[in-house]
Amino acid sequence: MPAPRPASRLRVLTRNAALGPLDYRAPAEGVPVGSVVRVPLGPRELHGVVWEAESLPAGEVADAKLRAILGPAPVPPIPASVRRLVEWVAAYYLVPPAAVLRMVLSVPAALDGARTVTEYRVSGQLPERMTEKREAALSTLGHAQGLVRELAEWSGVSDAVIRGLISAGAIEPVTVSVDRTPPLPDPAFDPPTLEPEQAAAAAALVEAVHAHDFAPFLLDGVTGSGKTETYLEAVAAALEEGGQALVLLPEIALTEPFLRRFEARFGCKPVQWHSDLRASERRTAWRAAASGAAKVVVGARSALFLPYPDLRLIVVDEAHETSFKQEDGVPYHARDVAVMRAQIEAIPIVLATATPAIETLAQVTRGRYRHLELPSRYGGAQMPGIEAIDLRVTQPEAGRWLAPPLVEAMKTTLARGEQSLLFLNRRGYAPLTLCRHCGTRIECPNCTAWMVEHRLVKRLQCHHCGLVEAVPDACPECGEEHSLVACGPGVERIAEEVSALFPDANVALVTSDTIHSPAQAKALVDSALAREIDIFIGTQLITKGYHFPELTLVGVVDADLALKGGDLRAGERSFQQISQVAGRAGRGEKPGHVYIQTHQPEAPVLAALVAGDAPGFYAAETKARRAAAMPPFGRLAAIIVSGPDEAQVAATARAIGRAAPTGIDGLTILGPAPAPLSLLRGRFRHRLLVHAARRADVQGLIADWLTRVEVNRNVRVTVDIDPYSFV
Repeated sequence: MPAPRPASRLRVLTRNAALGPLDYRAPAEGVPVGSVVRVPLGPRELHGVVWEAESLPAGEVADAKLRAILGPAPVPPIPASVRRLVEWVAAYYLVPPAAVLRMVLSVPAALDGARTVTEYRVSGQLPERMTEKREAALSTLGHAQGLVRELAEWSGVSDAVIRGLISAGAIEPVTVSVDRTPPLPDPAFDPPTLEPEQAAAAAALVEAVHAHDFAPFLLDGVTGSGKTETYLEAVAAALEEGGQALVLLPEIALTEPFLRRFEARFGCKPVQWHSDLRASERRTAWRAAASGAAKVVVGARSALFLPYPDLRLIVVDEAHETSFKQEDGVPYHARDVAVMRAQIEAIPIVLATATPAIETLAQVTRGRYRHLELPSRYGGAQMPGIEAIDLRVTQPEAGRWLAPPLVEAMKTTLARGEQSLLFLNRRGYAPLTLCRHCGTRIECPNCTAWMVEHRLVKRLQCHHCGLVEAVPDACPECGEEHSLVACGPGVERIAEEVSALFPDANVALVTSDTIHSPAQAKALVDSALAREIDIFIGTQLITKGYHFPELTLVGVVDADLALKGGDLRAGERSFQQISQVAGRAGRGEKPGHVYIQTHQPEAPVLAALVAGDAPGFYAAETKARRAAAMPPFGRLAAIIVSGPDEAQVAATARAIGRAAPTGIDGLTILGPAPAPLSLLRGRFRHRLLVHAARRADVQGLIADWLTRVEVNRNVRVTVDIDPYSFV
């Protein structure tokens, strides 16, 4: 049994992932566990959290050498439940606890005391000297208020123009508190009229909130069945008890449709948490969540790590979405971590989706999750009919990508004054640009990937590292001018074809290139509901969350694209994606129809979609996974070795391969081998894949394995537990 630690010694975990836990001298008055403190490290000052010493071992330091903490930060302590979550995530995903704590203390400015900031707004006074840019800025800003750089960005002028308007008195300063208290949602503001199936599901969720215990639910409802309105009743129950609720969304663009529904139900918007927030907004949101003032937070996956002191409910909307898996930094899956946080907090969690992940359905089968079903659309709306177009038989015209039946359906839909949606999960104009003279394919110099042409901005872009280049006039290899040709369709090319076919139609391109903020999503929704859009053309961004009553036709341009994933979830992802986009059709009073263009309509995924046989697809897919002992019936983990020197990376990967454990029943190790994306952002990459039985201690095995390998300091070894990407 270890000797008791002196009361004068504090164990502190900092935000620095390169450091382990450190010991400091406590002040005479003591500091409670969980307190956020400022501590010295050499000449620097860091923030950290006082931790239970028995949970995090640290190197021994003599009492005489201990440095004193600099003092507590003026924020509430990090709750014990959050500290347990940090420990679990670190152990499960094999990352340093400090790397996880960094996600909890994600806004260093929020750890300072309350403060004010000077923002600016239009005063109504015109400047003596009016220029074209000044006039444009004043007419654009309206009632907007923000920092100088924000006003400049919103109005499309330089900071100097805004500062000139401030000097002229046309824009005035306003002192505001950074820590504005968010409005309180009213659970009795406008309760919905639920249909019997919704009411039964909502009652079960409300009962679970009142029970104050861990209760995982799968809320499984077809598209348009009213899942959001159903789980918002559980949010109302949490509010009635004075607690907090968290709703996770997979895309920040989805926040706008959700915000509209939330405000209609509760009378105000929730606190938002996503990457599009200004720095001051993130600081305010963090402090509101940590103090308990933010009663409902809606956000992206990182909202899961905010230090809520009184969390009563977690909802993961569109819970099947793979974007809940973070690939960089700490490679965690927000759905799984959300379930663990709910278990630690002893609260219910709702996984809401129209297309559940097989992992989630397996938990239902095992009796661990309660299954709530909404099999019908709300208000009597019918599910759309789905029809496959066999492109081997019915081909598009030469130089085009839309088959005649789909084009005719679009004509009919336009004539009726209704809206159409074309789905192709491929950004840009064309996925490949090659030289017709020498055959050179233009590749990214930093990645093993082709540069994608974006014709609207006349650029080539790498979708992996973000490199942007001008489209060259001549082939960079052979020098032949005007020889470069775009191969294959992207959404921009489809938009070009649609504009040629229907020159009078209003077309909206919906991709992450055009909709990358809630404000842009709001403008899209407003235009759609005002009937200012006839045809939507989009990527996966438009497959979920949006409700346009006049949208009655959906066309899937290339249903085979998702089947080419080459990993164990390719079929499942294809089924989910096409089901979701098909679910955009006929959500109002008018019936909808879906056309799926494919070269292989006999593929099990597509056949199940056309037949409306979701249970049959899931049963077959589950059977195949079980036979191969793949997740959720087996375990996978990836070891990725990367670095700027290809030889060092390859040598390290081989050393890891040689040190691999042997003779363990049910354990298979594949690799090492160059990754499919063998060069990514200028780093060479090799991979190993671990396949083990479901109950195997994969984390312990890998942790012990990697301690036996000496790694060059220029090489990075990353472990991805439960990988979703195999490239």
